Amino acid sequence: MKRKIVQIDQEKCNGCGECIPNCVEGALKIMDGKARLVGDKYCDGLGACLGHCPQDAIRIIEREAEGFDENIVGAIRESPLQDKSDNSPVCACPGSQVSQNKQSRATSNSETVNSQLSHWPIQLHLVPVTAPFFKDADLLIAASCVPFSYADFHNTLLAGKSLIIACPKLDRTEPYLEKLTEIFRQNGIKSVTMALMEVPCCQGLLRLVQKALKDSGKRISITVETITVKGERL
Repeated sequence: MKRKIVQIDQEKCNGCGECIPNCVEGALKIMDGKARLVGDKYCDGLGACLGHCPQDAIRIIEREAEGFDENIVGAIRESPLQDKSDNSPVCACPGSQVSQNKQSRATSNSETVNSQLSHWPIQLHLVPVTAPFFKDADLLIAASCVPFSYADFHNTLLAGKSLIIACPKLDRTEPYLEKLTEIFRQNGIKSVTMALMEVPCCQGLLRLVQKALKDSGKRISITVETITVKGERL
């Protein structure tokens, strides 16, 4: 049938996720750093998500589309977390919404510790390719275990850098190469530091970054920091 339905301009969308909470039908989710319509039958075409996009990337158009299925949408509302293996829609994680933060402080045993984290999100699956914190950035790519293992991570490794974390062993790494390649290609990254554990699986993350840099056509040297399983910096 021909009916009204959401259309997302992928060129304008920066993956901020502000539209997601306003789509109660679960028709939108962040995939590969962009907001996307998961299926015609999940969109009622009423446009509740309009007006919540800072990039003006969403509009309502009229086209041939599968009819809205209220029964499926009702099931999603009752059970928002679905198995991704069958490509069923999920409610997007609010943690994927982009923000840039001021440094925070925590006090423990009369000692004040400053957080050097300047932005959110930080997980490679969640960060948008063109997030503002990547522009002309000194980039730190850290294996997920490093911040837990190395006590002075914030002050000696993270300070002044934009952060990505990833695990080459436990994460679904297939999309990582394409995303890293585009991050390098589109943002004018100034330097790359990698913080890895001494365990062999971390070398997979290094190889992934090296391949992404090569595919992007950019020439950026990589500084590698290695942390031992005892939490020492080599």
